[in-house]
Amino acid sequence: MVKHIVMWKIQGINGQTKEETAQQIKRGLEDLNGQIEGLIKLEVGIDFLQTDSSYDVVLYSELTDKEALDFYQNHPLHVKAATEIVKPAATSRIVVDYEM
Repeated sequence: MVKHIVMWKIQGINGQTKEETAQQIKRGLEDLNGQIEGLIKLEVGIDFLQTDSSYDVVLYSELTDKEALDFYQNHPLHVKAATEIVKPAATSRIVVDYEM
């Protein structure tokens, strides 16, 4: 099993507040559940502390293996969500991928 964790600092886009944009990211990414082969679980959390060291949004996902991670990252539904929702809002990104 592979775990894929990504965190973003974001800004509001398209006239939305940062909080509204975070909710849009959450909905857009969580909609991928059940849509991509090899993706076991995907959840998105929104930070509530909002400290200087906090990231705003976190994605936690579990995939069957490294090949499934590659398939997920290149899948058109993921690419669309990343390109249309996440990337325009992200000001910083960190990621960790590890195998269990």
